[in-house]
Amino acid sequence: MSFYDSVTAKQEEAALFGGHPWLLQPGYWALRVYRFGRYTLQVRGIRGKFLHALSFVLYSVVRLVTGIDIPRTVEIGPRLMIHHFGGIIVHPQARIGADCVLRHGITIGERREGGGVPVIGDSVTFGAYTQVFGPIRVGSGATLAAMAVVVDDVEPGVTVIGAPARPVGMRDA
Repeated sequence: MSFYDSVTAKQEEAALFGGHPWLLQPGYWALRVYRFGRYTLQVRGIRGKFLHALSFVLYSVVRLVTGIDIPRTVEIGPRLMIHHFGGIIVHPQARIGADCVLRHGITIGERREGGGVPVIGDSVTFGAYTQVFGPIRVGSGATLAAMAVVVDDVEPGVTVIGAPARPVGMRDA
């Protein structure tokens, strides 16, 4: 298949979805199922039980197909972007702010059972395979470089790199 043929095939796929190629993105579907799951937490009665069961089935399918595990109990701000899906695991008690970017291989969770989970600020960018563990805070505007292992607080706007992660610079204003 030539480059031209692959571009044409992608255009044809996008046309099937009304010109919205983002509908083909696994991260989009994982977030839609997550948001639906959050909605079901507010519904009571028999309807709530039915919607919870449906949410659980959709969550299980999305987790299996995409490799993205975002339980409905996670608090996530608006406009989370998931690039390059796969291997994304978020602890059920974690909190993620608005406008964050996750790439593949991300883990946000506990360092030890019952030890607390991270709180992520707004506009934080996660590089591929970044691991964030423990009761820490990642400040707004921080950049976590690829393969960083973050076990300490990260100040707002700071870029960290390494294992364990250490600051290497500030994001430009």
